[in-house]
Amino acid sequence: MLKKIIFIIFCLFISIPTFAEDGLDMTYQNGIYHIVIPYSPTHNHINFVLADTLMTNKEAHKLTKAIFTINTGFFDPNNGKTISYVYTDGKETESPLLNENLINNPYIMMHWDSIANRPEFRVMKVGNKYIYDIVSHNVPYEGELITSAQGGPLLIPEIDLEKEFFVVKNSMGDVIRETASVLHKTARTIIGLKDNDIHIFIITDKNPMTIHEARDLCMTYRLDKAMAFDGGSSTSFNYKKKIHVVSTGIKGDDTGRKLKSFMIFK
Repeated sequence: MLKKIIFIIFCLFISIPTFAEDGLDMTYQNGIYHIVIPYSPTHNHINFVLADTLMTNKEAHKLTKAIFTINTGFFDPNNGKTISYVYTDGKETESPLLNENLINNPYIMMHWDSIANRPEFRVMKVGNKYIYDIVSHNVPYEGELITSAQGGPLLIPEIDLEKEFFVVKNSMGDVIRETASVLHKTARTIIGLKDNDIHIFIITDKNPMTIHEARDLCMTYRLDKAMAFDGGSSTSFNYKKKIHVVSTGIKGDDTGRKLKSFMIFK
């Protein structure tokens, strides 16, 4: 693991600046986009939105007229309903408890406390100051919750795939169930915080990572907190009309998977 972290650090030093405008900084190197949104206590430029029907990241980007758009929470492709809590413009947009495919699945509901308490990225307003945080869903918040999106797993400060029901092991310690391809190399959408600045990593098909490798990447930047959003074929990123990134794992083209929730920057 030490050699792996040293290699990632080396790549950071040779990273190539891409953009430094619109109130954010972006670099691209070795198949990874790194976006930094500097903290401003008096202004919030992000919102998490939930589509009524599934749409591609590019469609959401165009519809919301955002500067950039990324995929966020998990969803059920069979009925188009959310599996992750999303809070938009001060209101709960939709709860996964309204998804009949979840509540009618005995195995899922047996582990619902773990699934429902997966981490989320929050934007809150306390007095006149905006605050960002990454915490488990059931953790109380201060002030007013402006917007949030749930995903997982939590990467920093501690990763625990079994606790969040991304991995199930038998009594011998063998993995018998895995979700979100956490143990396999795939594209990833990662969000983190360092000194209140927001860090986003779009890990593309050109450099797929396991969730532990994504955690190691976050550690090289010494992030205070970090979590994953839905990844794999859901990983998507649009910046203005300049950048369009999707995982080509399903269709083999650049259309992108139809998704449920998005983070927009305006």
